Amino acid sequence: MTEDNIVKEKSSLRKRADKIKDDRCINLIAVLEEPGDPKNIGTVIRNINALGVEKLYIVDSRNLVPKDWQEMREEKTLLKTSVSAIKWSFVKIFNSTEECFQHLEKNKFTSIVTSPHIKGKTNVILHEGNYTQKRLAVWFGTETIGISDLAVERSKACINIEMFGIVESLNLGTSTGIVLYEIARQRRAFQKMNIRNRKKDEPFKPE
Repeated sequence: MTEDNIVKEKSSLRKRADKIKDDRCINLIAVLEEPGDPKNIGTVIRNINALGVEKLYIVDSRNLVPKDWQEMREEKTLLKTSVSAIKWSFVKIFNSTEECFQHLEKNKFTSIVTSPHIKGKTNVILHEGNYTQKRLAVWFGTETIGISDLAVERSKACINIEMFGIVESLNLGTSTGIVLYEIARQRRAFQKMNIRNRKKDEPFKPE
């Protein structure tokens, strides 16, 4: 690829980024808690980028993902499975679930977890929920054992995808895609409605 072609490609990507800027979901964070497969992480990064989710947080006590931003962008597994979406996505790494919750709670985020029905918690079927809270973090558990007890305890609700087959679980890439599509769809519509209805001289603040 010639230097002129590289410049044109970068210019085209920048125009695309500017065009979709207003459709990004403000204050929506996806959280992966201790994912075990770097390939799945790359797939989730691709999902959050394609669906307009603002940020991805990863609880990674095993150091599967580089903490340095530039190293993360150059990591081959993430580059390949995210189809280079890692270059255009905000990803923050935490050493523990507690550390991540402290950060979210300090910034007044409401957390919900993806989980089967849990007694004593507010349990919501995905398409029946309302996800237009001002600041929302959506937690996804490990591929093998799911979400932790601590994450469930600190969350406001458990959401689940209705299942109609013999198999009652989905892989991480598929489940994040389905859950975040519905949540992003609701929030995007809510943002647009507020933008249309607000006064011209009033700054937009999602409720």
